[in-house]
Amino acid sequence: MPHRPARIGPVLAAALAVAVAGCSSGGGDPADAKGSAVSAARCAENEAAGPITYLSGYQYQSSVSILEYVAAAKLGYFKDLCLDVKLRPGTGDTAQNTKLLAAGKATVSAVAEQDVIQTRANGIAIEGISSYSNAGLDILMTNKDITDLTQLDGKVVGDKGYVPAAVEAMLVKAGVRWDSLKLVKEGYDPSVLPRRQGGLAALTGFVSNEPNQLKAAGKQVTVWQPVDYGIPSSIGAMAVNPAFARAHPHAVEDVLRAALHAYAYCSASPARTTECVGYAAKLSGPTYDKKLNATIWRTETQVVADNPTPGQPLGGIDPGNVTRLVGMLHRFGIVPAGVTAAKAAGWFDTSYVSTLYSDGKLIWPAP
Repeated sequence: MPHRPARIGPVLAAALAVAVAGCSSGGGDPADAKGSAVSAARCAENEAAGPITYLSGYQYQSSVSILEYVAAAKLGYFKDLCLDVKLRPGTGDTAQNTKLLAAGKATVSAVAEQDVIQTRANGIAIEGISSYSNAGLDILMTNKDITDLTQLDGKVVGDKGYVPAAVEAMLVKAGVRWDSLKLVKEGYDPSVLPRRQGGLAALTGFVSNEPNQLKAAGKQVTVWQPVDYGIPSSIGAMAVNPAFARAHPHAVEDVLRAALHAYAYCSASPARTTECVGYAAKLSGPTYDKKLNATIWRTETQVVADNPTPGQPLGGIDPGNVTRLVGMLHRFGIVPAGVTAAKAAGWFDTSYVSTLYSDGKLIWPAP
């Protein structure tokens, strides 16, 4: 599959401009920065919100929706806005994260738009508040001899316990005979694909992880992305505990503001990326692979840049994408018919991000 040329989209470019012009805390000592980016009244309001627990998607991997929150804490951006944000690493179990959010044991967490819909369909109350792109991380990898997905008919496809809905939708749309596939559960070692272990012809994965691991090992695979087939998804999406959001809407806004400010900072240059990855490494311990994690960040931010959310600033939710996700989830029987697009739209609040921008630029300091 041909890959798109690397480029920086207009939304990310605008965000980078903000970072370069206004990163007063970046690289400095944030110890005395409390309240420096917010009015006294809003500072008092944010302090009254109390401790805010950020729960990552998977440990402190340098993914979007994780690294910028780590950096916002280490660069003092949360403190600049008088926010008391506590970082907590997630295990990669989305269901656990959503339950902790609903129970108030976490305040904000990385939860894909699709997972917000599924979670609410199951009666668990969380609220989607932002997303970076309608593209997603789920991909399918094949060896180079597969040049058309229909060549997978009757072949062995490896997954991590299930085939992500976006990947299944891509295969079906491409004309693959789904019932002909031999699905097998594989572990987390992507080298099984180039070794063709068990006759493996394809393997699911994440665009920023397994392909980069294989490339570093000198193994070349073809990466098939659902976004190239018009399949809905999301990347860098965040959700919040609804009760906290109702009680402290400005605090929710400013958590997102600090994260977006840090996103721009960490993306501004290779040196800044290295700096931010270093913060995550310190939280993670000596086995943290800085090189791989820097590549993960660069890959994911490039996916965001290549696939800006239509009609939205960075972080804005596309209502049309929510509608398309509901349609996809219905198609595969993942949510009941009672989950309509209109109902799902009510599970997302686009107002938080919309207040953060003026003329397409992130407002920093806060009002």
